[in-house]
Amino acid sequence: MVRKIQIAIWVPLALAMLLVFFRVNAPAPVEPSKPTPSVLVLGFTDAEFAAHVEQLKKKLPSEDFTIIVQPPFVVIGDEPAADVREHSERTVKWAVDKLKAEYFSKDPKEILDIWLFKDAASYERNGHLLFGEMPSTPYGYYSVTQKALVMNISTGGGTLVHEIVHPFIEANFPACPPWLNEGLGSLYEQSGEVDGRIHGYTNWRLPGLQASIRAGTVPTFRQLTGLDTRGFYNDERGIHYAQSRYLLYYLQQRGLLTKFYRDFFAHQRTDRTGYQTLRKTLGIVDMRVFTRRWNRFVLSLEQGYEVTVR
Repeated sequence: MVRKIQIAIWVPLALAMLLVFFRVNAPAPVEPSKPTPSVLVLGFTDAEFAAHVEQLKKKLPSEDFTIIVQPPFVVIGDEPAADVREHSERTVKWAVDKLKAEYFSKDPKEILDIWLFKDAASYERNGHLLFGEMPSTPYGYYSVTQKALVMNISTGGGTLVHEIVHPFIEANFPACPPWLNEGLGSLYEQSGEVDGRIHGYTNWRLPGLQASIRAGTVPTFRQLTGLDTRGFYNDERGIHYAQSRYLLYYLQQRGLLTKFYRDFFAHQRTDRTGYQTLRKTLGIVDMRVFTRRWNRFVLSLEQGYEVTVR
């Protein structure tokens, strides 16, 4: 009888102790994460874009202009509204989406304007009216001080894609050397889509580069990557642009371009120019060997034809 009473007492007590043990040691409940509002993903709210548009309306040169918010930019153009919207979606949005997929995680820190003028006359007249200076190029440019990309869109969308690269480099890779900044922009001034990814094609910079290779006047890759801003842009022949472009084109054709960019970005403190990362990416010890290979590759290219490097 006593034994039955002991069992009756100890069994409930043991169960109670087990229950306390599991309650103490069980993991704390995790609250589901709250989704971030979509308007914050890009860095600017709808209200910020709306306020920016209201300020733009006050400075429009005429009533011919259409304003379209295309994050992280605002597009303004004096072509028919349908054409401005097409540029906004098929060029600006396309380029932003593809470039971010390959290289960039951050949007520009400020809302930037993309001015698309319908022809050379509008580009020069309105560019001077809005920014107080005549354009230095017939195609378009990116102005850091004006926080604007200014385009003569009648010359095509290639320059627009080129210039879109620059504010993304500015936001993501401030220490990027000029050869890579302009090389990447130049690569995509003639571009399309291959297997869902942005892809540069041969373009008008090729013949001049080929002539310089034949003449033996192209800098070494160590010299090119080591150029500072003044040295890079002090090149009336445009060879620095062309050499940078077709170096990146070579990497693209070997499937190495995105890897090179990401590796260089990761090691920028120890490899300021990207030259050592380039050698490592190529698997080359003697860059003279690569230069001869690259020269043959560039001389084999034709505008409008793709060459895959094996």
